[in-house]
Amino acid sequence: MQLYGDLFLAAAITQNDMTQATPIGFLNIDKPGGMTSHDVVNRVRRLIGMRRVGHAGTLDPLATGVLLVGVGQATRLIEYLVGQPKTYVTTIRLGQTTATYDADGEIVDERPFHGTQTDIENALSAYRGDIQQQPPMYSAIKRNGQPLYKLARQGVEVARALRDVTIYHLELLSWQPPYLELSVTCSAGTYIRSIAHDLGEQLGCGGHITTLRRTEIGIFTTTNGIALADLTSDNWNQFLLPLDTAVQHLPRLQVTAEAAQDLKNGKWLPHQADHRQAALMRVYDPDGIFIGIVAAHDNIWRPRKMFLQTENN
Repeated sequence: MQLYGDLFLAAAITQNDMTQATPIGFLNIDKPGGMTSHDVVNRVRRLIGMRRVGHAGTLDPLATGVLLVGVGQATRLIEYLVGQPKTYVTTIRLGQTTATYDADGEIVDERPFHGTQTDIENALSAYRGDIQQQPPMYSAIKRNGQPLYKLARQGVEVARALRDVTIYHLELLSWQPPYLELSVTCSAGTYIRSIAHDLGEQLGCGGHITTLRRTEIGIFTTTNGIALADLTSDNWNQFLLPLDTAVQHLPRLQVTAEAAQDLKNGKWLPHQADHRQAALMRVYDPDGIFIGIVAAHDNIWRPRKMFLQTENN
């Protein structure tokens, strides 16, 4: 995580003499429980006095941890963050099923768990690698333009298509009956609540999550996050991370001043021989200033997201 630390430090130094009227960058906020992700965005909007603010990856109200918030033009890069692997630590209560698959929902079934830790370990093997899962009814997925959670609140349940997700890492951290703690690293679109529910059903007792904390999104971690309560209208820009932190997972391409200007003007560039396998690249001018994202198309680079301003100085 040294790369992240260097970027964070660079951002802090840059912000000491910020003079731009339109700040741009990302805030790595440690979301508190009891708030929606949109609540956090609204709080940030009020603090910084800007409307153009968005988040990269919804967290349920019960959940805490990494919530990346884009400020200004940085919102254009959120799509590159949403697909990054995410790591969670969650506590699951076996023996109870709830309507929402978490502790905020009504208990709809209770069955005691009579198994052992070995039974749990064996059951977890079904949730590693490429799996399919059914999203909860209490989710923001839409059916005919209406979020499923609104239908669920009306007592309506509809069929939900299975979704392909990937569980890169799944570890049982502790087992203190009836609670177990898991560490999960997964692809975008994975519902940890569904893992808890499905695991409980597989064990014959039901289950739901009681705590959920997102500890990582790509290179962003809770270690380098800022608590929402500590963010103020006077200090928020000290925690603003550079624009290109969102795309550190993409290969880097440095171009000439002429090529940089051409890309900003919407012109295409020929591929460089050593980058022919890359679908997307982050681009820098000769001074090392990030200018945007290009996409491969046949034997050329097409501008995908270009920025006139990428730094706050």
